[in-house]
Amino acid sequence: MADALSAAPRAASSASAIIAASPGPADQAASASPRLVVEEVSPHVDGGDFAVRRVVGETVTVEATVYTDGHEQLAVHLLWRAVDEDEWHRVPMAALPTDRWTADFTLERLGRHEFLVEGWLDVFGGFRRDFRKKLDAGVAQPVDFMEGRGFVTAAAKSASGKALAAWPAKLEASGDDMAGAALLLSDELAGLMAAADQRPFVLRSPRQLLDAERIAARFSSWYELFPRSITPDAGRHGTFDDVVTRLPQIRDMGFDTLYFPPIHPIGRTNRKGPNNTLIAGPDDPGSPYAIGAAEGGHDAVHPDLGGFEAFARLVEAARAHGLEIALDFAIQCSPDHPWLTDHPGWFAWRPDGSMKYAENPPKKYQDIVNVDFYGPDAVPGLWVALRDVVLLWVEHGVKTFRVDNPHTKPLPFWEWMIADVRAQHPDVIFLAEAFTRPTMMYRLAKVGFSQSYTYFTWRDGKQELTDYITELTTTAPQEFYRPHFFVNTPDINPVFLQTSGRPGFRIRAVLAATLSGLFGVYSGFELCEADPVPGKEEYNDSEKYIVKPRDWNAPGNIIQDIAMLNRIRRQYPALQTHLNTKFFVAGDDNIIWYGKPDPDGAGMICVMVNMDPHEGHDCAFQVPLWEFGLDDNASIAVEDLAEGYRFNWYGKDQTIRIEPDQPYRIWRLTAGNLA
Repeated sequence: MADALSAAPRAASSASAIIAASPGPADQAASASPRLVVEEVSPHVDGGDFAVRRVVGETVTVEATVYTDGHEQLAVHLLWRAVDEDEWHRVPMAALPTDRWTADFTLERLGRHEFLVEGWLDVFGGFRRDFRKKLDAGVAQPVDFMEGRGFVTAAAKSASGKALAAWPAKLEASGDDMAGAALLLSDELAGLMAAADQRPFVLRSPRQLLDAERIAARFSSWYELFPRSITPDAGRHGTFDDVVTRLPQIRDMGFDTLYFPPIHPIGRTNRKGPNNTLIAGPDDPGSPYAIGAAEGGHDAVHPDLGGFEAFARLVEAARAHGLEIALDFAIQCSPDHPWLTDHPGWFAWRPDGSMKYAENPPKKYQDIVNVDFYGPDAVPGLWVALRDVVLLWVEHGVKTFRVDNPHTKPLPFWEWMIADVRAQHPDVIFLAEAFTRPTMMYRLAKVGFSQSYTYFTWRDGKQELTDYITELTTTAPQEFYRPHFFVNTPDINPVFLQTSGRPGFRIRAVLAATLSGLFGVYSGFELCEADPVPGKEEYNDSEKYIVKPRDWNAPGNIIQDIAMLNRIRRQYPALQTHLNTKFFVAGDDNIIWYGKPDPDGAGMICVMVNMDPHEGHDCAFQVPLWEFGLDDNASIAVEDLAEGYRFNWYGKDQTIRIEPDQPYRIWRLTAGNLA
């Protein structure tokens, strides 16, 4: 072994010796490798594979880690543009500790954007830094002046240095005294040198994507109703014109989006009767999710609703009341849907010529069949047809779509379809109704969904709700996942509401409305409807299968609570996002206590909720004086936004008792203006 080692070539003593001993392509590649490092760019989603989500008018703060060897000075810029622009906008980034750099840009238009970070050696900037230090220390030498003039002379000879043409002579004439130093350090010269900079060793980060959407993608209040139920008589099918009569009350509750389940013709084959029974009577309306009949499919309106002319009247009337219409985009068909006859290759048929109905065990949907996205004729025919359905409704004034069960359809379809629609109509919003695994829910948001249903419906304990909000606001989903807090849906009658009475409805309303910028209510919630199918999270006499008239002013309603919540949501930008939520110390496991700072730092909305609808609770809690830079004994002004009175808190430690008959408090804290 010793002989073998002694016979081996002796290792080169340096990298330059290695290159000299065996020059080749690998050596050239090594010397051409980036000298700078640009990494950890934020915000980002999966390294840039998917788009960060923001809204128009929002300021985007970008950070990156940028460094190089030695003590060289760097210049670092942020570059951004809309994807249909040729030229980049750029702004210098400011240095932070530990090699981090930061800069902001503001989104001025809808649509897809891209941004990146660019860094290079700032040679002249480094000279100015060191020259100033030498001057201050009294150790500058003539050669330092010569070095600076040399940089300027070289830059003046470059293609981009024409504006520097007179500077070499000017510097030479100024000499090696204070006049020459002042010229070399002047801001004017620094600006001209920056414009002429050849940017040695320049390096760009990978491109990051960003989607700029309208504010309603982040902040909106939804109200869901079945148009056919807007009637005083269960024997008469409601119409779009009937819905127009409901618009003032929906507006007065403070909602801005009115959402309908499918409004298309409903199939007859295997039509469901009341409470999901398998046999429907001749007058039973069926489930609106069994889409398609002789009258048409996804591109048609149920004839009893009044047709497209009535729909147009409704859209216009809603707009006049400050409401926009959202529709359900449900990709399923009744066995009577025209597509089964016209496009059999869009479906998967059994060997006996039949088709399996849809199911999600233990639930069965005998009145529905599913399309096959990869059937014999489905690509691209089915994909294009579904996209064109969305575009058709966009033409009829619909810019918001709630998508039914998107997690059961291919992700590549959603990524393609949403991108294609939004390339033509960047103001279109898609809400994913996917109650499934977190990985799939997050992936749907990444591929393009603007908003997402969440687990909020089942988070009714203090710690689990705190943990969930913390996950959404402090981990990766904060950049792409916008949680829509629906308090109930036609499919979900939460167990908490089934047993909590009116206090429970008020508790869930205030939590949803103040924790997220996106808040949704299915009609009947304001009336505290909660009659369940025994042992299930389903409504007895479910509206999915019947026409269900209501007394919209029935005693015991919480309409005033909802109207107040929506009013303060509009008034205070702090309540228009989930990302600013901060949880504070409250000494009872039933009392949740959190704050949401104003964007400008002027104040903070603070919310305290007794999450127990049956018992009152005493609680010691901490007023977040530290958030205002105040000491523990300071005073702070408080306004009760629900009740409308003002008072002062003195000191950090306070106590309270909250009863179920008034289960929440909403305060606005401001420093400096005591009541």
